[in-house]
Amino acid sequence: MSFTRKLFSKRIFLVNLVLVGIMIGFAAAFAILARAPASDGPAVAHAETVQSIDASTAVGQAKSIQTAFNDVARTVLPSVVELDVVGTSSAPQGDEFPWRFFFGDPNQAPDEKSQPKEYEERGLGSGIIVRRQGKLVYVLTNNHVVAGAKKITVKLYDEREFPGAVVGIDSRRDLAIISFESQDADIRVASLGDSDALEVGDWAIAIGSPFGLFSSVTVGVISAIGRDGGPDGNISDFIQTDAAINRGNSGGALADIDGRVVGINTWIASNTGGSIGLGFSIPINNAKKVIDDIIAGGAVRYGWLGVLLSDAPKATLAELDLGSTKGAFIGHVFSDGPAAKGGIKPGDYVVEIDGKAVSSMDQLVRIVGDLPVGSKSSFAVIRDGKRLQLKVTIDERKETSAADYSKLWPGLEIAPLDEDARKELGLGAKVDGALVTSVIAKSPASTMGLKAGDVVTEVNGTAIGSIAEYYRALNDPKTQKFQFTVLREGQTLTTLALIRK
Repeated sequence: MSFTRKLFSKRIFLVNLVLVGIMIGFAAAFAILARAPASDGPAVAHAETVQSIDASTAVGQAKSIQTAFNDVARTVLPSVVELDVVGTSSAPQGDEFPWRFFFGDPNQAPDEKSQPKEYEERGLGSGIIVRRQGKLVYVLTNNHVVAGAKKITVKLYDEREFPGAVVGIDSRRDLAIISFESQDADIRVASLGDSDALEVGDWAIAIGSPFGLFSSVTVGVISAIGRDGGPDGNISDFIQTDAAINRGNSGGALADIDGRVVGINTWIASNTGGSIGLGFSIPINNAKKVIDDIIAGGAVRYGWLGVLLSDAPKATLAELDLGSTKGAFIGHVFSDGPAAKGGIKPGDYVVEIDGKAVSSMDQLVRIVGDLPVGSKSSFAVIRDGKRLQLKVTIDERKETSAADYSKLWPGLEIAPLDEDARKELGLGAKVDGALVTSVIAKSPASTMGLKAGDVVTEVNGTAIGSIAEYYRALNDPKTQKFQFTVLREGQTLTTLALIRK
């Protein structure tokens, strides 16, 4: 067979066909790979296109947020003032020299030694213009900003200055109202928002004069709401924010993204003295009644229920079948107070006031404090496992009445007699009763001779085997004369008898 015939034979034709296919495949692959470097690859080119679009969109969105912050600043800044406060503090003369401290100054007359030496103190804070009546302009701030002030200078956003005067204070919430006079019509009153509508994650804008840096704006979010445990016994709950708050911000505004004031910046948690992202503001809703009361009468009128609340331990709540139910435990009742007249008794657990759920002792204090004096409110309580509705007429809180513990019934705190208490007191398993954890001075329990560490085993001869039985005996409506049998240091004692008024 010739070479030509072999070349065009069937077998050779198939081989050639395979070879041609392989060559075409290599050529196609080479063409694709050759184009890839020139275009930097389809994936990279696609990423560049998406990145370009996202950057443009992101800038637009960022500018929208920036515009919102610009608007908040323009809206709120004119309503926030700087307060320059001058006060005095006193210290005994000679305290600065140890020699005089220990031995006195022989050249100083006896009457001069006891005279305190006064020092001028200056402080800076912030405030919020909340109302205007004629030429009087009212500014809300913290009480600790103006406490002890001899002179107050109010500096407006446009840097005009006016002498200010304290109108009234609310030491329980650390709030104060000051005023200044101006005929100018362009003084802007802040728009007050609804702090009850705040949610965690909302924008928060803090405005004030930190460290004297006039009219500063910082931005963050609402980190938490309903925080308790403020300084100096402050009864407010607090808004927590990571917007930078520093010294000098006290009394300034915490605003929402709509330019409404939702809080009064009050304190920070810090181990450095500066902001570490833990700032706290009094909700503006907590201050609205304070503003009205002080402007109207120079003082706040707090509602008074006439009870002393107790932080009941979980074991006590469990024995009373309250479990995880949220509420406030009534430990003691003033015998002549509104609660006693309305039927509230020691051991009651308040779960609602006028249909509003009560979740803690602090919340009950705030709700009752804001109730109008003379108003009648509905209290939902759990007593002995049953839910009751009681009507109570609220009185005005007066320090003399709230501090008269001689009318406080019963005046002792109790807890279940658990295994730890039994071991500590050396009691056997057969001993039943309620453990006295503390006794309030000058209360009926103190008068009867009860002491912390006593185990109440009987009330008026009725055996006490649980916390529930204790409160049943204590609240027996047929009983006016009370006598306790207690176990104290291995001895059984009977207290003095007391007639409940």
